[in-house]
Amino acid sequence: MNQAGSAGKDVRAGFPFSCEGCSLASLMAGLEPQSGSTALNHKGKHKLKRIALGIQYEGSPWQGWQTQTHGQTVQDTLELALARFSQRPTPTVCAGRTDSGVHAIEQVVHFDTPVEREMFSWVRGLNAFLPSSISVRWAVALPVAGEDAFHARFSALARTYHYLIYNHAVRSPLWSGRAGWVFRPLDRSAMQAAAQQLIGTHDFSAFRAAQCQAKSPVRSMHSIDIRSQGDLIMVSLRANAFLHHMVRNIVGALIQVGNGNETPAWMAAVLAGRDRDQAAPTFSPDGLYLAKIDYDARWCLPQADTHTPLFWNPC
Repeated sequence: MNQAGSAGKDVRAGFPFSCEGCSLASLMAGLEPQSGSTALNHKGKHKLKRIALGIQYEGSPWQGWQTQTHGQTVQDTLELALARFSQRPTPTVCAGRTDSGVHAIEQVVHFDTPVEREMFSWVRGLNAFLPSSISVRWAVALPVAGEDAFHARFSALARTYHYLIYNHAVRSPLWSGRAGWVFRPLDRSAMQAAAQQLIGTHDFSAFRAAQCQAKSPVRSMHSIDIRSQGDLIMVSLRANAFLHHMVRNIVGALIQVGNGNETPAWMAAVLAGRDRDQAAPTFSPDGLYLAKIDYDARWCLPQADTHTPLFWNPC
């Protein structure tokens, strides 16, 4: 944890907070709005602004994105940083929730606030209160109401995930928590042939977790690309949306094809059967990265090119 999470008094930006055993609830009880920190409209009421953030995080220390009572989640940690920086409770909405141990190259989040800050101040200020495993990469002010209102989840057009596999006979501690490990050799061509069976709009019940809360199992898979570099294999999946554990379940099935236990045609049969019990086991979360959320260009979000991740050498 960084200095913002150490015990004792933290006086950065003039905020006299004691952080030992702190939580969002306890922090909120002691906060008072600061004069001059908010904008007023012509009726004297606070004028809300919607701020979108690009968030990157290493998921190993966290119990997923969504807030939990124990507070050990990315959302809880981000909202605690927002509370400390803006001195008011600030709930957030993300584009896509990630599970325990899953990483994000670029998660997109929005929140509404009356607090006046320059965009670079939101980035630097929040990062001052975040641990090293979570970082705000950019901030943009966007419409908060009306037909042009931006919403991190509902304005999203597509989502891209990367799954990184370390394919070697011996596990590597350097990739622990950052790549799934498969010790049997994988046939990338067979995996790509199997992946093509999933392209299009289908009922993905065979790849859906039992606890999935989505109203419909139908999703549109736009592309699945499988690339390799040395001992690493990267599976990139782009769809309009994903079901709970859908990516990890698909990767588990692709591995069954890649190691020769199943044929590419088996993937089509599993998809058509819509029976989770007939598919492969759910693969580990270690190598899963939320890579990008696609939005209409009119929002002008300063998103990075995540088609080739930071750890991938295109050469």
